[in-house]
Amino acid sequence: MRIGFIGLGNMGGGMAANLVRGGHKVCAVDSAPEALARAREHGCEIAAGLREAVVEADAVISMLPNGAIVRAVYDEVMGHAPPHALLIDCSTIDVATARDLATTARRRGYAMIDAPVSGGIAAAAAGTLTFMVGGEEADFMAAQGVLGTMGKAVIHAGPNGAGQAAKVCNNMLLGASMIATCEAFSLAGRLGLDLQTFYDISSKASGQCWSMTSYCPVPGVGPETPADHGYEGGFATALMLKDLTLAMEAAQGAGAAVSMGRRAQELYTAFAQAGNGRLDFSAIIRTM
Repeated sequence: MRIGFIGLGNMGGGMAANLVRGGHKVCAVDSAPEALARAREHGCEIAAGLREAVVEADAVISMLPNGAIVRAVYDEVMGHAPPHALLIDCSTIDVATARDLATTARRRGYAMIDAPVSGGIAAAAAGTLTFMVGGEEADFMAAQGVLGTMGKAVIHAGPNGAGQAAKVCNNMLLGASMIATCEAFSLAGRLGLDLQTFYDISSKASGQCWSMTSYCPVPGVGPETPADHGYEGGFATALMLKDLTLAMEAAQGAGAAVSMGRRAQELYTAFAQAGNGRLDFSAIIRTM
């Protein structure tokens, strides 16, 4: 399959490389020369521009920073990609924009799905992402092969926009549970518990959660995580804050009460504004 790939940042670069390893022909485009150079090293064809990247594509995949950029990109993609091309946006954006773009795509003769991801940079590089897909059943089925090349799980969440809904709900839970995990380790230490001992107990008890057992915020405890590297790499605080903000916007639109999610957004806002936006989101333990 020939794939036009748009956006080769920390996530997109690894995803495009895995598509090449899976036997697909990838024609990639990005605004950063260094990202293009890495993509070329991984076997991607480098397009002169956006239109050139999609003009012969069987599928178009995007991994972009926000909804405004996604909308602008697909305004140009539609009309230049072939009518049979499946449009797959893997960015994390607001639900309303995802639904609106899918409606526009259908009106212009294209099939489009939203397929945001979970797993972070390491999973993008390893090809073990989880894709949460919103779209028609037939389009989901058509996308499974290409998404499966980049991930360990491809799950149909429902109609267009449902992938984004699943992503913001998931990351709201992740943000709140990480804060609770950090607070628990902080309290354990103040009560005189050895933190490794607390981990050994809680990871096998009712307090067990992904933020503890797979992404422990304490250096030297549990599996290797960004905490063991000065909180560099991983999932940046700025990105967590972006996802929490999207979740709060979605909650307001749906009339949902999300007090824990809102408090998590407030804490991550303060942490980011203190100059920690580039650090992994688990670094918030430093404030406790």
